[in-house]
Amino acid sequence: MSNFSDIDRLAISTIRLLSVDQVAAANSGHPGAPLGLAPAAHVIWKQMRLNPKNPEWINRDRFVLSNGHACALLYSMLHLSGFDFSIEDLQSFRQLGSKCPGHPEFELPGVEVTTGPLGQGISNAVGIAIAQANFAATYNKPNYTLSDSFTYAFLGDGCLQEGVSSEASSLAGHLKLGNLIAFYDDNQITIDGNTNVSFTEDVAKRYEAYGWEVLHVQNGNEDLDGILEALNQAKKSQDKPTLIKMTTTIGFGSLNAGSHSVHGSPLKPDDVKQLKTALGFNADQSFVVPQEVYDFYNKEIIQPGQQLNEAWNKTLEEYSAKYPELAAELKRRISGELPQGWESALPLYTPKDSAVATRKLSEIVLQNIQGTLPEMIGGSADLTPSNLTRWKEAVDFQPPSTGLGDYAGRYIRYGVREHGMGAIMNGISAFGANYKAYGGTFLNFVSYASGAVRLSALSGHPVIWVATHDSIGLGEDGPTHQPIETLAHFRALPNMQVWRPADGNEVSAAYKVALTHKHTPAVIALSRQNLPQLEGSSIEKASKGGYVLQEVDNADITLVSTGSEVSITVEAAKVLAGKNIKARVVSLPDFHTFDQQPEEYQLSVFPDGVPIMSIEVLSTSGWSKYAHESFGLDRFGASGKAPEIYKAFEFTPEGISTRAEKTIAFYKNKQVTSPLHKPF
Repeated sequence: MSNFSDIDRLAISTIRLLSVDQVAAANSGHPGAPLGLAPAAHVIWKQMRLNPKNPEWINRDRFVLSNGHACALLYSMLHLSGFDFSIEDLQSFRQLGSKCPGHPEFELPGVEVTTGPLGQGISNAVGIAIAQANFAATYNKPNYTLSDSFTYAFLGDGCLQEGVSSEASSLAGHLKLGNLIAFYDDNQITIDGNTNVSFTEDVAKRYEAYGWEVLHVQNGNEDLDGILEALNQAKKSQDKPTLIKMTTTIGFGSLNAGSHSVHGSPLKPDDVKQLKTALGFNADQSFVVPQEVYDFYNKEIIQPGQQLNEAWNKTLEEYSAKYPELAAELKRRISGELPQGWESALPLYTPKDSAVATRKLSEIVLQNIQGTLPEMIGGSADLTPSNLTRWKEAVDFQPPSTGLGDYAGRYIRYGVREHGMGAIMNGISAFGANYKAYGGTFLNFVSYASGAVRLSALSGHPVIWVATHDSIGLGEDGPTHQPIETLAHFRALPNMQVWRPADGNEVSAAYKVALTHKHTPAVIALSRQNLPQLEGSSIEKASKGGYVLQEVDNADITLVSTGSEVSITVEAAKVLAGKNIKARVVSLPDFHTFDQQPEEYQLSVFPDGVPIMSIEVLSTSGWSKYAHESFGLDRFGASGKAPEIYKAFEFTPEGISTRAEKTIAFYKNKQVTSPLHKPF
């Protein structure tokens, strides 16, 4: 006997037509995938644990639409399930200011992650599953289950072809994430046409090799019981993530079903009409939801979800009485707040302290704060000894069965998977519970992950990249490893902190600001070579993103620098002083944070009347917003010992002072205004 009835089939028809109507009204979008995936969406959501009145409930099940072009389907589901999406919102699909944009966006109620760039969503789902497993292992106690949710994901052939999904899926298999269930929409169509033109691998065997359980639903268009059976089987797989290969017909019911023509274009009006007629709806009406469908979803999804949330609240109350300290910590994390006074664990330095590489200073910060911040979870893309990202007492996040760690561990061995790491960190952040995810690699290889980095900034995931080996100062590894353009690239991203600290106080400031931000990610670029502790630096000053390190009266020039070049610039100022030339020295560790300061403060750092020259052994692109002239490196680096390379490119006190003198001479007797002055 079937688990489904006519009302289920009416609901599925409603989902299909709501999705088609959204695309038709906008005359833009992707109707094909929603038509094929509506049955699976209905089956999944019917048994999902969610509460539209409390969309941030920490123990909700998560649904990730990795093939984000199918977002009309997601908006239909959110509307029917009682989330804050009205029919009018659906009618404004893809319009300016709409709550239903062209791809799902994280800030919308019920949307777990921003998707669209293929492969990112399923990789985010791996991160969400990691966070859930860690959260459960940390807070669940006998007779008190506070976290046991599942993460569901839809993905298509395009997601599976993107390398980032392979990186993340491989790690998910190793980690035995039984809380992750992915539905592969096997419709064999991409924009170019049938997948046989480029994609003929055996996906099932690949995922089996990753360590996933792989199931197959032969008729995803109509076999509701088959979908449910596969879903129930997947839930039983405690030690494996599950991929459910679901064969569907793209554009099911359309006159062009099975063709790439229904992938990215609205159905023709006559096609829409015949589809509505075939499904028993009025061909001349749009955005129709039968009342019995609303009532059905209210009974089957909304009310049960609210009851589960209420039961969870009671469990938390009982838990609080038995485990008051853990409960207080959990509640604080869910509220999104950091522990009061956590900043006191940040180390302070004076010029008397020894010279240390900023990557080592970063390790000291992590060691100092890890006990204070249980929400901090981090790792490295196979560069732990180089990035120095693991604190001494750290336990690895690993399946307990491996003997390598446990799920309560907070150090993740990402392997050589930079892009996967970035997307997984976004998912960990998206889970909630105030997770502060960080990941380490060489600065140059953050570029491998730029797709995920961009989505961090776009979505507002406050993840942290511990990016060591930040310049030609890494030396012998040569140009392939030496970042030149990387910081210019990431500084150009909106909503992105890019720190390049010059000493210990600036490293502490970088972490202080990055960890405090709730919606802005950070790249912290760190040196391999030792750097002195600077006279004039402090956490307070550096926390403004830029500050005057050394001030002089009646200055002839302002020298502004970052990272390892600041100490060289200080020495250059001494060379200039020996020639009776007065140089102010500014450290500018983060453009983004400095740009948030009041204009009055910014102009006190970069005032009128004095030419400004920047010094950085990286691309000069982007420096014109602060400096009149720039001494940088607009070419690739070189292989050799760091001091020799710096000398070869003239990043020495003498090389800087010579260019400073030329800058002063060039602007002599000219009216000099700060580059910060803008007409709008």
